[in-house]
Amino acid sequence: MSKRQPRTATTAPTSAKVRGVKLERVAPTSPSSGGAVRVRLGSHERVLDPTTVQLLSFVLALVVFGLVMVLSSSAVEQFAAGENFSGKFIKQLITAMIGLPFLVIAMRQPAAIWRKLATPAILLALLLELLVFTPLGYSVGENRAWLSIGGFTFQPAEATKTALIIWIAKFFDDHRGKLDRLVNYAPKLIIWLGVIIGPIIIGKDLGTTMVIGALVLGGMWFGGVPLRHIGIAVGAAVAGALALASTSSIRVARMTSFFTGQCDYEDLCWQTSHGLYALAAGGIFGQGLGNSRAKWSWLPEADNDFIFAIIGEEVGMLGCLGVIALFVGLIVVLVKVIGHSHTTFTRTAVGAFLVWIAFQAFVNIAVVLGLLPVLGVPLPFVSSGGSALITTMLAVGIVLSLAKEQPTRTSPERTRTR
Repeated sequence: MSKRQPRTATTAPTSAKVRGVKLERVAPTSPSSGGAVRVRLGSHERVLDPTTVQLLSFVLALVVFGLVMVLSSSAVEQFAAGENFSGKFIKQLITAMIGLPFLVIAMRQPAAIWRKLATPAILLALLLELLVFTPLGYSVGENRAWLSIGGFTFQPAEATKTALIIWIAKFFDDHRGKLDRLVNYAPKLIIWLGVIIGPIIIGKDLGTTMVIGALVLGGMWFGGVPLRHIGIAVGAAVAGALALASTSSIRVARMTSFFTGQCDYEDLCWQTSHGLYALAAGGIFGQGLGNSRAKWSWLPEADNDFIFAIIGEEVGMLGCLGVIALFVGLIVVLVKVIGHSHTTFTRTAVGAFLVWIAFQAFVNIAVVLGLLPVLGVPLPFVSSGGSALITTMLAVGIVLSLAKEQPTRTSPERTRTR
C-alpha cells in the first residue's frame, strides 16, 4: 500500500473560476495592508486593492440608497403634478448610470494626468459658470446657477467643485516650499479664486459658495499652508459669507429668525418645522419605506435639500444613523488614502475632496436638524440632482486614481510650517 503524502503548506493565492471570470485573492504585500482582489476577464486582468473596494462600497451604497429615497420622496408630488410618479427616480437612475462610467474611466487613468488637466478643467468650469448669465442660464428662486441646453439642465458650480480639487492641489504642489510667507502665494491664489468663485457669488448661491470655501480651506490645510495663514483665510471666509447673505432679504430674515428664535410658522419656519415633524414621526424604526406623510406637499424639497427628513420619517433614527455611518466610513477611507500618499498633489486633492463631502453632508443634516438656518445644500450621493451626482462620482474616480500612487524613494516628504 502506498503511504499518503503529508500535506504541505503553500503560499499560492487562492482562486476561483466561474464561466471565464477568475477571482484570485492576492497575498498581502505587508502585514497591515490586507489582500487585494485580482479580477481576470479572459486576457484582461485588474487588481482591486482593499482601499478601492472599501471606497467604492461606501459610495455605491449611498448612491443606491439615494435612488430608493428619491423614488419614495418624489413620487407623490410628481403624481400630483400630472407627471410620471417615477420621473425623478428615472432621471436620477440614468444620471447614476452615466456617472458610473465616468468614475470607472477616471479611476483607471494614471495619477499624473490629473495634474496636467488641472488648469484646462478649471477654465472649462469657469466658462460654464459664465454661460449661466447668457440666455442659456436660468434662476431658481434668487439663485441664478443653472444652465439648460437641449432639455438637459446642469449646475456648473458642481463641475467647479471637481475641477477645484485638482487645481488647488496643483497650485500648492507648484508652491511647495514657498508657503511660509503670504506674499509668495496669497496674491495669486486670491486672484484665481476670485475669478473662479466670482460668478457663483454673483449668482447669489450662498450654499454652494460655502461648500467651495470649505473645499479651498481643506486644500490649504492638506497642502501644507501654515496654520496662522489658514486662520486669516477662515476669518475672511466667514466675513465673506455674512456679506453675501446680507445681500438677500430672505436670507437675512432666515438668519435673524434662527438666532432670535422668533419665526413665522407659515412662512420662514415652514420647511424647518415640517422637517423636524418628519424626523419626530419616524421615531427609532420609522413609519416604513414609502409611508412618509411629510412628502404629501407638506415638506418643500423633500427629494433634495430635505431628503434626510424623509429618511428619518420612513426608516427612523436607525436609518439616519446608518446613512451617517456610511459617510463616516467614507471619510475614514479617505483619511487612510491621505495617510498613505507620498506627494503634495495627492494629499491635497484627496484632502480637499474629503472636506467637500464631509462639510456638505454636515451642513445638509444640520439644517434638517434645525442646527443651522436653511442654506439649500443637498446631501451628497443621496439627494436628487443629476449634475451633482455625475461630478461627485467623477471626483471619486479621480481620488481612486490618485490612491493608486506608489511610494518612491525620491518622493518628497513635507512638514507643516507652524
